[in-house]
Amino acid sequence: MEDTLTIGTPMSVSSRKNITTVISQFGKRLLSFIRQRVGSEADAEDILQDVWYQFTMTVDTEPIEQVSSWLFTVARNKITDRYRKKKPESLDLLLQPEDGDGGPDFSEILFDKSNNPETAHLKSLFWKTLQEALQELPQEQSSIFIWNELAEIPFKEIAAATGENINTLISRKRYAVLFLRERLLTLYNEILNY
Repeated sequence: MEDTLTIGTPMSVSSRKNITTVISQFGKRLLSFIRQRVGSEADAEDILQDVWYQFTMTVDTEPIEQVSSWLFTVARNKITDRYRKKKPESLDLLLQPEDGDGGPDFSEILFDKSNNPETAHLKSLFWKTLQEALQELPQEQSSIFIWNELAEIPFKEIAAATGENINTLISRKRYAVLFLRERLLTLYNEILNY
């Protein structure tokens, strides 16, 4: 039995012209809007590409009343989706070298399933150092790290429970991660010099 490839009806010339007009009319403003809300030029361009793709898929199937409003709403939704997919600073980032500079990489030790006594001792040192470092942090930073990273409570729930802004919570966690990474680097260096 032969597989059949079906191709949708080709886009009409007027539809292509309308899409081109919309892209030239809103392209720069939309890219600027996205750039202000994401961390990198590459992410901004990817999101813009996703918006244009969704626009071309939608324009032939349903009418769009307010094109400008529709485009900026889709862009905002794509930005939100991108942030949801990216997890903020996490325990994984503590375990990996920051710049590939040969810094601490505890992931091999922590995820090692062998019953090696040396590995067990290193795991114990890691958790002890982490716990001590968490006690040195301001309470707000320590709590957010523990709740979000160790207890795996989403920022949205923490924000609802504490009344804090999600961005504030993310910022506090970031400061905690940076401090903890520095402390774990000290442990890593002590292990190497031991």
